[in-house]
This record gives sequence, structure tokens and C-alpha cells, in this order.
Amino acid sequence: MDETGQALLRVQDVAVHFGGIVALDGVSFDVAPGRIVGLIGPNGAGKTTLFNCISGLYECERGDIRFDGASLLEQPRHRIAALGIGRTFQNLALFRTMTVLENVMVGRHCRTRTGFVRNALRTPSVRTEAEDTVRKARELIALLELEALANVPVAALPFGTQKRVELGRALAAEPKLLLLDEPASGLNHEEVSLLGALIRTIRDRLRLTVLLVEHHMSLVMSISDRVVALNFGRKIAEGTPAEVRGNPEVIKAYLGAPA
Repeated sequence: MDETGQALLRVQDVAVHFGGIVALDGVSFDVAPGRIVGLIGPNGAGKTTLFNCISGLYECERGDIRFDGASLLEQPRHRIAALGIGRTFQNLALFRTMTVLENVMVGRHCRTRTGFVRNALRTPSVRTEAEDTVRKARELIALLELEALANVPVAALPFGTQKRVELGRALAAEPKLLLLDEPASGLNHEEVSLLGALIRTIRDRLRLTVLLVEHHMSLVMSISDRVVALNFGRKIAEGTPAEVRGNPEVIKAYLGAPA
């Protein structure tokens, strides 16, 4: 919560079923502005399903998801980014033949205002907007230490570097809330360590709120202010990293036996 008691993101009694499979079963938690919140749980716990509900990709059968005080369930999917929610995906979805700079610029699409006619005529407002898009993209590339690679096609880059490009594209939309879906997947130990520092830097410099789905427990526990644990679609624990790490239900979920 912020000083007024208002959560930036509020998940309220959310339920989702796929046929006879319970993906989410009455999940509720709040994400306060400026916090990093880790969402953990074994495979199939419902973490990505919840992300897809927040992003508008899935519909909730019950409950509500409120962002900045308004229900996301009333918003069309294409409006989610414009409202202030950015997202990376577990599987990279970059334009591989485009350069780093071009991929990051794509992320600003929801912040552009000029229409087809103005673009066709190359009016002054179009030129100003295009210059602003390039400037903002280059600022993010510098923040992510990708300046030397700005004009390199992403297909030629290592996997870990491509992950940073996707992060830059999500940040280009100027989100208030950044959803990170398994950002450490496929990274080596050194890259995971650097990623943790980068997420904190991004949160602090850009004044973001971060909701993080991740299996890499050391990363989650080292950077999160709060942690929410799911298992079989239910919330089984919530609290500080230390509280959740020692919770018997969490230990049982991961080890398959009583603590």
C-alpha cells in the first residue's frame, strides 16, 4: 500500500478453470506502489495464468483485478499497455530480423498519438513524435547497457542479451507496473546476479512497481519486498521473503513432504 492505503494492483478472489482443471482458486493479494513482489510456486501452480489474467489474455470466471483503482476486467486487451502495464514473456517474442533499437522502439507504440493520415503526410507532429520515440528508446538502451549493440539484429545476440532487449521493449511503454515472467530462465549464474541488480535499478530510477514470476529462488528472495506463494491455484503464503521461505506449506509444496 502507499501512504493513502491504495494498492496499485489488487487481485481479488480470482478463479480460473480450464475444463476440469483448477488453474486459480480464489487468489487474492495486493501490490503496493514502488514494491518488487515475487510470485512463486511449483510448475502448474497458476503463476502464468494469473499474469495472463492481468494482461487480458485470459478471462476470470470469478473475482476482480483492479489496477490504479479501476477494474482491468472492463478493459479491452489492447488497452492494457496504455493503462500502464508492461510485460515480458517466458518465451522471447522479439522481432528477430530487427535491430535492438527498432525492437525497443516498437514498445512505444501505445504512447504514440499520430494517425495514418499524419504519418503518410509526414507532418511536423509526426516528425516530433518519431524523434521522441528514438530518444526514449536510446535512453533505455543506455540504461540496459546495450548502446554498442543498438544497430545489431537481435537474432545475432546471445540469449541473455535478447532478454535485456525484451525488457527494454516492455519499458518503452512507460509502464507503472512491470510484469516479469521468468526473466532468469536460461541465464547462467553470473547473468542472474546481474539481472537482480538491474531489476532493482530499473525500479528505483524509473519509479516502477514490479510483479515477478520466477523459479530462481535466490533471485526472488534477494530482490523482493514481498513474496506470494501459490500451489495448485491457491495462495498458500504471503509475506516478507524470510517469512515465506520458512513457511511449512511452501516447504511442503517444493519438497513434497512435511517440513
